[in-house]
Amino acid sequence: MEIDVAGTRVFAATGGRPFDPTLPTVAFVHGAGMDHTVWTLQTRWFAHHGRNALAFDLPGHGRSQGAALASIDAMADFIVRATGAAGARQAAIVGHSMGALVGLSAAARHPGSLRALALLGAAARMPVHPKLLDAARRNDPSAVAMIADWAFGRRAQIGGARAPGTWMVGGGTRLLERARPGVLASDLAACDSFAGAPDAARSVRCPVLVLLGDGDRMTPAAGGRALADAIPGALVRTVPGAGHMAMIERPDETLAALAEVC
Repeated sequence: MEIDVAGTRVFAATGGRPFDPTLPTVAFVHGAGMDHTVWTLQTRWFAHHGRNALAFDLPGHGRSQGAALASIDAMADFIVRATGAAGARQAAIVGHSMGALVGLSAAARHPGSLRALALLGAAARMPVHPKLLDAARRNDPSAVAMIADWAFGRRAQIGGARAPGTWMVGGGTRLLERARPGVLASDLAACDSFAGAPDAARSVRCPVLVLLGDGDRMTPAAGGRALADAIPGALVRTVPGAGHMAMIERPDETLAALAEVC
């Protein structure tokens, strides 16, 4: 579906079912340089099991118009506005990597707008290596290659896709390659500069899931556990054999964990 948010046309995938304002809503937020397609398997399940699914393309990403937002807090404010514009008074926010920081910021800045929060591939600090940030700013293909190499766990690197004939690393690479010039660099810079996670974590009062990939090399599980320790009552689940892209690498296990809180 397309939504008008303060004059910007924004796309949100709904998992194949129309939005129903009488149902609880789950809003999904993608990571740096990505779009709604990373949530395809999870959104479809929620949409067919009593929830609205809204997998957003942030401005400048995927099928959404506008320029990429330059800060995590600006993205958080945007997601809350977009969810409201779609017709939801409250939502469970599911965020991956950059999207997890966005969800955490949203929970702190707009506590009445969230009924639950799920954080995948997250840590209290998510610094970006200067070489990666420089390559992204130059739109150098090596930036995509570095992310694709580090984001997927060992099983995904050698195959392991649940759907026969698909290639997880190749699909992730093509997705990042489709990003508009400058978008990946803007997203990575926003992650690198965001220092508000610890304070935001301590202020969250809604139910929270922190989902860890035990083979995550981009945001190692130890960092995710430290973030969970700062969130009152956070539920922690670990996905065996998953890297940073748990929702693609191990979709069933990811969905089972999300269903506990969303």
